[in-house]
Parts: sequence; structure tokens; C-alpha cells
Amino acid sequence: MGQKVNPKGLRIGIIKDWEGKWFADKRNYSDLLIEDVKIRKHIKGKLYQAGIAKIQIERAANRVKFLSTLLSPAL
Repeated sequence: MGQKVNPKGLRIGIIKDWEGKWFADKRNYSDLLIEDVKIRKHIKGKLYQAGIAKIQIERAANRVKFLSTLLSPAL
């Protein structure tokens, strides 16, 4: 059996970039990660018909910024 490699994990840093750009210490990391997942689910659920391909989340101190990529430029 050969070793299986996650194709997305292989390409991070080479072709693709991270979906979230933020840094947190050990105490806050899990809370912020769960919050990111909830935010992504909420946005994809509310704006499903808009055809969102990718949601990037950037955090700085007390501010959260969302960047979304749409599938169709007409929407």
C-alpha cells in the first residue's frame, strides 16, 4: 500500500494559501477555530445561492475581516 497524501495539505504554501490568516496562542486557538467554522457555515448557509467558492477570514486584534470569492462574476 502506498501512502495517501491529502492533496489540499500538499499544496498549501505552494499553489494554494490558507483559508484563515490569523495567529492565536494555545489558550485561544481552539475557541477561534470553532468560531471560524461556525462563521463559514453561517455564511454558506445564508448565501448559498450566491455561489460562494471560498471564504477567507483574517483576524487582527479586535477586528475580523471576511474575504469571499464568488463562482460567477455576474452575481
